[in-house]
Amino acid sequence: MKSRAFLLLLLIGLAGCNQLPKVGSVNNEKLAKENQSQIDLPRQELTSEVLFDYLLAETALQREDIDVAIQSYSRLAKNTRDPRIAERATDIALRARRPDAAQEAVAYWVNLEPNSMNARQAAAALFVSIGKLDKAKPHLEKLLSSEKSSVDKAFMHLNKLLSRHPQKAETYKLVQSLAAKYPNLPEAHFAVSQAAWSNNQLDIALKEMKRTLELRPDWEIAAIHQGRILQQIANVEAMSFYENYLGKYPKANDMRIAYVRMLMAEKNFPLAREHFQKMMAENPVNPDIAVAVGLLSLELNDFKGAEENFEKALELGYEDHNNIYFNLARIYEVTQRPDDAIETYQRISSGERFFPAQIRYAALIAKKEGINRARQHLHQIPTETDQQRIQLILAEAQLLREAGKHREAFGLLDKKLDSHPDQPELLYDRALAADKIDRFDIVEKDLRRLIELKPDNAHAYNALGYSLAERGIRLAEALALIQKAVELSPEDPYIMDSLGWVYFRMGKIQEGLNYLNLAFSSRPDPEIAAHLGEVLWVQGERENAEKIWRSALEIDPDNETLLDTMKRLMQ
Repeated sequence: MKSRAFLLLLLIGLAGCNQLPKVGSVNNEKLAKENQSQIDLPRQELTSEVLFDYLLAETALQREDIDVAIQSYSRLAKNTRDPRIAERATDIALRARRPDAAQEAVAYWVNLEPNSMNARQAAAALFVSIGKLDKAKPHLEKLLSSEKSSVDKAFMHLNKLLSRHPQKAETYKLVQSLAAKYPNLPEAHFAVSQAAWSNNQLDIALKEMKRTLELRPDWEIAAIHQGRILQQIANVEAMSFYENYLGKYPKANDMRIAYVRMLMAEKNFPLAREHFQKMMAENPVNPDIAVAVGLLSLELNDFKGAEENFEKALELGYEDHNNIYFNLARIYEVTQRPDDAIETYQRISSGERFFPAQIRYAALIAKKEGINRARQHLHQIPTETDQQRIQLILAEAQLLREAGKHREAFGLLDKKLDSHPDQPELLYDRALAADKIDRFDIVEKDLRRLIELKPDNAHAYNALGYSLAERGIRLAEALALIQKAVELSPEDPYIMDSLGWVYFRMGKIQEGLNYLNLAFSSRPDPEIAAHLGEVLWVQGERENAEKIWRSALEIDPDNETLLDTMKRLMQ
């Protein structure tokens, strides 16, 4: 059907010129003016040669003989001088990814129809795609000059067209050259700024974006990009810019969201929440904003505020109920409402939160109804993949460890490793279980194997170094292992705790205390509290040590490491 339709078009185009009105009438003069910008289609006799080339080209296409199709259409275009056929030849070459043939076809098309924007666009796109920006330039210039009413949109599409060109310096020079003729067009300066930014010329990018906003001060997209450029130069200047702009345009919500993202990256959660609350005041029925404020409140340990906003999101119809339920259940756990947490975790029936919710539910049930009931629940959870099954085994082993059943935990993991001998998470957890039953030979074997499998696993280096330090053996090796873990994960408070602990074991008490304080300030975890308290106790700061321990007991009254430390030192 497609071939017949094109053949009909071809026949009408080549033979239908006789249908045109005669020159000289009033209507003809009007028609001439209306079509002044269009090229006159050629008068072409439908010869057997023309028809043969067309049928040959279409038959070749159907047989996927692209070379013959391109040659036939190219010959047909030259014989007929019909731009529609040149366009067809170009289209076939482009679709077949034949750049040499496409260049020849599009050049002929532009030659036949120099004012055709479709021809110019095809030529520009082709030359950009094959990296010939110098050949693309005249076509881009023609497109920009011909589309005066939409030149602003053309510049906005320019960088998108050029984005895949690998030579960013060449791209910048081309955009700068094209924009030079439009000194008062904000979109032209915007395009130059974007090209400079891609070429890592931040000063020029900033200068051009500032000029953009001088010409169009309320252009929010430009303001967002200026903020991003400033973030790469100096965060202080970026913050000042965001605040000033939002002061002038308080309803610029996309700009406010960009600023909030920066604040969150800088961990400035209080100010980020303040801006989301301003957005909520403007959009009181937007559930997404309520969720964002809830999550930020959670980061700030404002559990009451987080709970209120999550509940509001549900009232406003937030679609992902499971995500809200999971966060609410976390709040109930932290605020000592285990029954509410259990009930809420049960409401999560699917999605990515399902497995974590079931594991937390089991942990709460273990405390309320006993470990056997919790294990029974884990065994009843349906699984579809090996990863899900391993996740449940790890959760069960954790429950056993927390109940002090370290041999059972080791046995469970040991059995699972028979069928999954090199599974990294199982190896790591069996090493932890082996440590509790004083099987350091297995601890070292499993962790060294894990390091072989995952040489960038910071926790494996840390666990092995900590196990050595805890036993007071091979301390120099322990220090080297933990330092490697710090190198891989420099902000992890548990690794920082291990570093402090190994220095303490080596007799470098002040260095140990510095790192332990750093770890505890980042995360006041009971096990970190146990280590920090012990170092303070040894230094004679027993009142401070007891204060830290008792504070940690409020978080986890059954923590084995903390209780053992207090019993050993306070007796």
